[in-house]
Amino acid sequence: MATRPAAEEKPWELAAHPRLPKGRTVAVVVLDGWGEAAPDPFNCIHVADTPTLDALKKVRYVTYTAWRSLNSALTCGRQLRRDGGSSRRTGRRWGCRRTTTWGTARSATMRSERDRYTRRAGHNMQRETGRSGAGFREDIRGRRFQVHPAVLPGRHSAPHRPAQRRRRALQLLLQGASERGAKRIRVHVLTDGRDVADGSSVRFVEMLEEDLARLREKGVDARIASGGGRMYVTMDRYENDWQVVKRGWDAHVLGEAPHRFRSALEALRKLREEDPKKASDQYLPPFVVVDGSGEPVGPVRDGDAVVTFNFRADRMVMLAKALEYEGFDRFDRVRFPRTRYAGMLQYDGELKLPRHYLVAPPEIQRTSGEYLARNGVRTYACSETVKFGHVTFFWNGNRSGYFDQNLEKYEEIPSDAGIPFNVQPKMKALEIAQKARDAILSQKFDQVRVNIANGDMVGHTGDMEATIVGCKAADEAVKIILDAVEQVGGVFVVTADHGNAEDMAKRDKSGEPLRDKDGKVQTLTSHTLNPVPIAIGGPGLAPGVRFRTDLASAGLANVAATVMNLHGFQAPDHYEPTLIQVVDE
Repeated sequence: MATRPAAEEKPWELAAHPRLPKGRTVAVVVLDGWGEAAPDPFNCIHVADTPTLDALKKVRYVTYTAWRSLNSALTCGRQLRRDGGSSRRTGRRWGCRRTTTWGTARSATMRSERDRYTRRAGHNMQRETGRSGAGFREDIRGRRFQVHPAVLPGRHSAPHRPAQRRRRALQLLLQGASERGAKRIRVHVLTDGRDVADGSSVRFVEMLEEDLARLREKGVDARIASGGGRMYVTMDRYENDWQVVKRGWDAHVLGEAPHRFRSALEALRKLREEDPKKASDQYLPPFVVVDGSGEPVGPVRDGDAVVTFNFRADRMVMLAKALEYEGFDRFDRVRFPRTRYAGMLQYDGELKLPRHYLVAPPEIQRTSGEYLARNGVRTYACSETVKFGHVTFFWNGNRSGYFDQNLEKYEEIPSDAGIPFNVQPKMKALEIAQKARDAILSQKFDQVRVNIANGDMVGHTGDMEATIVGCKAADEAVKIILDAVEQVGGVFVVTADHGNAEDMAKRDKSGEPLRDKDGKVQTLTSHTLNPVPIAIGGPGLAPGVRFRTDLASAGLANVAATVMNLHGFQAPDHYEPTLIQVVDE
């Protein structure tokens, strides 16, 4: 019997780095929503008091600090630059060493061939939502078809701008259902107002109503059935506040909500007029659409075919559990409809949730976390609830749980439930930093990684004063962590996932802020395409470590190999190249 090569016998063993030692504590700090942009009054990072991060740019911190920018536009899941990108994709870049086609780009690849997408969507809806017992139903003819929920154009629904192109995915999904015999279609909408302009929901609903009217002309009973704002209804994440999901369940599934209207357009206009501050697109209260007798037009019933239109995993997992799990107990569902349910994607590959989905996810294997665990690296990961998955689940390639529980510890700090981020802009930055400090000083871990969310979550509110406070808190948190690194002689990596807080003004083509009819600057609440920083330093950094000069367009996918080097290992050949080199001094 032939002997296999050594590389096949030990495929997970990492070679020692020839010039970088093992045994140093490496702290990885991710500043969420922290891009780089020219100083101006709308750059909250520039306006905020951030002495620690300023020092990393200007002087040697402890021994030696290297600082450079990374191209987030290429590595924040923005295979299409028009896509707003997201934090969880960058988590996959850092942990998975490459740019993976995911979410919007994966769906867009299908949509680029219109007929193929229509056939594929219809076929998969027929296959996945028509499953019954051990076999398949032949089709979905006569079945009540529920698109649940459809997030009006934003990063959770479709990648394209302008809106006419972004709505194309939903159009083709509805077309695929109607062409295969669905005679009753209900759409449950969630308004965005975060990655698109607040108030734009009215125009998006008008366009959706036009699409549904065309289906009605073909004999399909197609209507919007319920809705609400994305931050208040349905789309909670990381089990931060199950009441958000319950509000959505009551409206979408039970047909019960405090506000009832004859149409979605009436709902949007009246709710926004009554309380424009509280009823923004993000925080619109739940509503249902009713018929002439006051009955809801589209509650979910036994036998319905249900598709969750979102491609984003983090804000769909909780609803998917409620739709799919027989023994679900996080809130009283009142009734549990026996539906044929499929997701746009499989939202949790480890949990296989949902079981049925329309677009197959990519395989993400050999993440840096698994490599390091298999090579004995002890890891501590921490963040607050709203970003906890970004240092665990997404970092590990959409994998729940540990690679090796004996070597890893994940700690979640509960976010403030039900409190807007601009009301508590410091969030849990200091608590996260204190947990990281304790983990570093314990010297029980070789890697300590955290996500500090203020720049992103507070920036999304559009409240500049609160965002400035949040940026200051993030800087204070970084100092606590770097001071601990200094005490143990370790190494730090401070970086970011994408921009947000560094530019909170919408701009024209010349870069000047756009103003509304009253002369006020229009607030930008979405992510930006600006580069992000990375700083490497600390007393444990080996002499001669420098950033390479031949990687001008490097991005976040290059960070995984870099961190492996700092742990004293060479990165696998299939990883994106490291950012650092060791030169003779």
